[in-house]
Parts: sequence; C-alpha cells; structure tokens
Amino acid sequence: MTAVEANFDGLVGPTHHYGGLSYGNVASTASKASVANPRKAALQGLDKMAALAELGLAQGVLPPQERPSVALLRALGFDGDDASVLGRAAAEQPGLLSAASSAACMWTANAATVSPGADTEDGRVHFTPANLVSKLHRAIEAPTTARALQAVFSDSAHFAHHAPLHPCPALGDEGAANHTRLCASHAAAGVEFFVYGTADDSQRTRFPARQTRLASEAVARLHGLPAERCVFAQQHPDAIDAGVFHNDVISVGNGNTLLYHELAFADADRSLAELQAKADFDLHLLEIKADAVPIEDAVSSYLFNSQLVTLPNGTMALVCAQQCRDTPSVWAAIQTLLDGDNPIATVKVFDLNQSMRNGGGPACLRLRVVLDEPQRAAVNPACWINEESLQALRQWVSTHYRDRLHVDDLGDPALLDEVRTALDALTRILALGSIYPFQLP
Repeated sequence: MTAVEANFDGLVGPTHHYGGLSYGNVASTASKASVANPRKAALQGLDKMAALAELGLAQGVLPPQERPSVALLRALGFDGDDASVLGRAAAEQPGLLSAASSAACMWTANAATVSPGADTEDGRVHFTPANLVSKLHRAIEAPTTARALQAVFSDSAHFAHHAPLHPCPALGDEGAANHTRLCASHAAAGVEFFVYGTADDSQRTRFPARQTRLASEAVARLHGLPAERCVFAQQHPDAIDAGVFHNDVISVGNGNTLLYHELAFADADRSLAELQAKADFDLHLLEIKADAVPIEDAVSSYLFNSQLVTLPNGTMALVCAQQCRDTPSVWAAIQTLLDGDNPIATVKVFDLNQSMRNGGGPACLRLRVVLDEPQRAAVNPACWINEESLQALRQWVSTHYRDRLHVDDLGDPALLDEVRTALDALTRILALGSIYPFQLP
C-alpha cells in the first residue's frame, strides 16, 4: 500500500502580535512590542500552503485557537464580564494579557507528536498533543489542540488520540518540533528520532531546554513504538544557548535524509551511528559545518527550520524562508546541497516575514502526518487545501482579520468579539463542530 506525508499547517490567528513571549527564541524577543499585521501573516501562510499543494503534495490546514483566553485570565483572578476582565488585565498585567492573546498555536509543529501506522503496534496513526509546559502562552493550548485534532482525524479505526503528558517540567513535551521520522519510503516502517534538551535538571544552559528525555520516552511508549526503531539524542547545549529552542531549528529530516548543523547534537557520533544502525535503509546524513554556516546565521535565517519534502517525482525540495536567500553563508550552503550527491534537487523560497519575526519558519508552521490510502480518505475532507478551500479561507481572513495589531490593542473588547465571530465561521468552513471554549456548553 502507498502512503503520503501530509503537511497540516496552522492558520495564523487573528491576535497575531509581537509580545516577545518566548525567552530563548531570539527572533521573538527581538520583535517585542513592534506592530504586527495578522491579515498579512495569515495570507502568507495560506500562500505557502497553496504552493505546496500545487507541487502535488498533500496539504491540510489546522485552525487557530480562541484568543484572548478569557478563561485563563478569570482563573488568575480577573473577574467581571469579558470587557472588564480584559480591561483589568491590560491595566494591571499587560504581559499576562499578551500571553493570553498569543497566536503561537499557528506553529503546529508544536501541536503534537505523530507516529504513522507503519511504525505503531496497532497500525493506527497515533497523536499525542504537546503539553508545552515551558511557556505559559503555549501551555494553555493543549485542550483545544486535542479537540481540533480529534475533529480532523476522527475515525478511531485509523487514528488513536492520547492525552497530553502530565503538565510538569519533568515531562516537558514540545511535540514534533523535537521529533522526526526517517524511512526508505513513507509506507515502510521507519526510525523515529526524538531529540531532547536535557536528560535531567542537573544539565543547565543559559536558555531553558524545553524537551525532556522522559517526555520523549513516554510518547514512544504511548504510541507503541518498538525500541529497536527509536533513537533518543540530546541537543547540543551550545546550540540551545544560541537560540535553538527546538531541534527543528538546527536539523530537519525527511525520508532517508537528515540535514543537520555541526552543533545539532551533544554526542553526534554516537547518536548518528545508532540512527544508521537501526535503519534498514541507507541514510543520507548531510552535515553543515559551523565554519560554513555559523550557528548565528543558522538561527537568524532558520535554514534548518525549512521543510524538506518529497515531490511526486521522488526528489526532495527544501522549502525555506526568504531570510535563507538573504544570508550569504546560508544561501551558499544551499547551493552546495543542490550540487551534491543527495536527494535534494530544488529549493522553494517563501516570504514568511510575519511568522519569522515572531520566531517561526516554514517547518514550525506544519504538522507532518503520514497517511496510507484508507487513512487519507478518513481525514475530515473540509480540512484539505484545494482551490475551493483556499478561496474560502482567503475570503475569511480578508473579512475578519485586522491589518494592524500592537500589544496595546489586546485589551479592546471588540477584538475578542471579532475573534469569536471569525472562529465560529471557521468551524463551519472546516466542518469542525464545536471545539472552542465559547462554543462549548
């Protein structure tokens, strides 16, 4: 049976703003308090989805979340009607209101860890929503993420949904941003590569390490993955200190190819040897040296946060942000890859500046889901990107999104009304049912 790797991109939400909420993410903190354009951000994301669909790839979409999260603010002691809650938070705790208004769920690489049926004991695709406990603005995402995933992948004959791991630092789980799968073909059993920040609290870095080994091992057990098909590797602490908050900022894999920076892994020789030993296929291990691309250039350009995708003709394309072309060392490295003996045959460049300024590139915006033919047929059909859905979503964005948003605007009760109206319409476009708190009994 054949299988495809589908990309499910997150729609950028109506409250996309620059709050500088993600310490350890250099771009996020550098953009703090600048003016964002939610409409442009969402349309840039849709343009990327459209382009990948036009390349013949399976492309889906996942919804944003309800923000501001009035429920979070109420739980923290702000009372009264919604307008009063927002007004008090804006006056007394503007940073907290920013966290409650974050549109970071657009980076669906953090939505969950996904294991395909070819790898799991029961042959179903397994999903574990990430608990994202390292950041308040992301830790509130898991309940809605779980409902959204269940609405898109609802057939229990094909899909298994697990609860997020217990929300505590020891089980910090950042989802697919720290996980990749390598395989001879998408339909064949693969090797699942989990990368964690630290093994325990004794290993500290300047910036916080967000993924723990305990969490990665727990997800592997929940998904029914055999030990001989799993590899656990530690991130290099120097990379974390340079702003590599997730492994997908320093390495990217697809099929039989892993592209990684020299400083990606703490013990690269051991980890890569284990990866090769557990693979029953030949791997292309493509290392980019630090003297060719300094880690600062890798982080600022998000070279390794590019998507590496298999095209219908069997070759691979590197889907990168405009910042890669604008960074000389990175663009030179990409040309070397294109000229080398490896499956990467082309590069596609996109303007994702709104997302990039908040610390997320092409790979952050997508959740990869490998599907065989029956599983693909079981996906909620309204969530696939095609000409009809693109037209509806672009119109939806143009109707409901502001073209300017600053942190000082988040206390405006009209914004909350705009968001709820927009999301209510979106659940009908995507046939999701009632997944948002304001829609639930």
